[in-house]
Amino acid sequence: MSKIKVSFRCQECGYVSLRWLGRCPDCQQWNSFVEETDTETETSVSRYFIQCKKEEPRSIKKIEKSKIIHLPTGIKEFDHILGGGVVPGSLILIGGPPGIGKSTLLLQVANKLAKIDFEEEQCLKKQEIVSFPFDGKCRTLYISGEESIQQTKLRAARLNVDAEKLFIVSETNLENIFDYFQKLKPSFVMIDSIQTIYKSVLSGIPGSVSQVRECTMELLRMAKNTNAAIFISGQVTKEGIIAGPRILEHMVDTVLYFEGESHLSCRILRVHKNRFGSTNEIGIFSMRDNGLVEVKDSTSFFLSKQPRKISGSTVVASLEGTRPLLIEIQVLVTTTSFSMPQRRTIGIDFNRLSLLLAVLEKRIGLSIGTKDIFVNAAGGIQVKEPAIDLGIAVAVVSSFKDIPCKMHMVVMGEVGLGGEIRAVNFIEKRIKEADKLGFKECIIPKDNLEGLKIKSKMKINAVDNVRDALNSCFN
Repeated sequence: MSKIKVSFRCQECGYVSLRWLGRCPDCQQWNSFVEETDTETETSVSRYFIQCKKEEPRSIKKIEKSKIIHLPTGIKEFDHILGGGVVPGSLILIGGPPGIGKSTLLLQVANKLAKIDFEEEQCLKKQEIVSFPFDGKCRTLYISGEESIQQTKLRAARLNVDAEKLFIVSETNLENIFDYFQKLKPSFVMIDSIQTIYKSVLSGIPGSVSQVRECTMELLRMAKNTNAAIFISGQVTKEGIIAGPRILEHMVDTVLYFEGESHLSCRILRVHKNRFGSTNEIGIFSMRDNGLVEVKDSTSFFLSKQPRKISGSTVVASLEGTRPLLIEIQVLVTTTSFSMPQRRTIGIDFNRLSLLLAVLEKRIGLSIGTKDIFVNAAGGIQVKEPAIDLGIAVAVVSSFKDIPCKMHMVVMGEVGLGGEIRAVNFIEKRIKEADKLGFKECIIPKDNLEGLKIKSKMKINAVDNVRDALNSCFN
């Protein structure tokens, strides 16, 4: 008989301990350890349904260079963040909190992929496309582990999903999923969600670390051996990590995270990992009654309401990947009613705000140690780029002195600890975007002025430090 092993595994990060612990020493979560039993026979390679193809080692000079093919889905924002489209044999993870739109996006993408006619694709005529597992037809299999097929049909009717080659099944057993795959031979597979899928030979419950890890590994092998593109959705905890283990991020080819608040229509799909494209891109969607709709003019979407002439409001030029965005930064500085002043941020890094406040107090002499300060990036977007530092600093001073900034002005620049303004990258893209929307004045770092080649009617003020920037921002 095989020897039974007992261990305790953290359900948040996958840390393994030989005894139960109240707090995980890795992710610092309380009461996250669950007892798991395993056997030596279960850990053998023979349990995998799909075996990897055995290949002999070859010299890197003798390996032919293959071209990565991206098949467009028809949803431009989704194709943009994937690097041009879906790559054959890729495993894509879409994460996000409940109700953010993961299932909606998967169903809409499945509908688009099921309507693709390979014979009409230009890349097929050039014989550049890597063979998908299809026999003249492009089938898409949507596997729902959380809804019945009737419930999925109701959602599909609301989203106008009606592709004939889209097949729906409600299943959670991994062995049955492989049977469906062998019979249908789909080119694309959607699994919603990975936390509901289980493997019968394992002792853990669905959603446990062992089940999620092993099921994802099986799906990865299936994708690589058959060239089928597989999409899986994963729930995200309140701390913002994939529920189950974070090890999923290392196994898959692409990791996409949904950002946004449930009470706002804006949905940001951000790339955290992509083996076939850039990791700095974002896709912007708007949640409507008929599903997720692409936002074509992203800057106008975030500045739908032009900032009024009030104190504590500035417009900054941020860059998400290759896309410039103009975002309104709102700051409110008030006298505290408590012994300790409050600092709150929405969409802005809290540590970055603390650094900027220290610079303003030390270099400018701004007495804000006893003030409550609230900072918000309007529109529900998360901005982490240091190029918005100067805009935040200007908004803090504007709210503190209750003096509005100049109207139709854009501010950009990174603030150093000495109060100096550092250069930002892709300055021309930012200026062009501001000029296109009718802004009349732009505050940029002085270091960016050298070599700047752009024709614009905007008034460009180059500043060297925070004090000069403040003098240029107020009438």
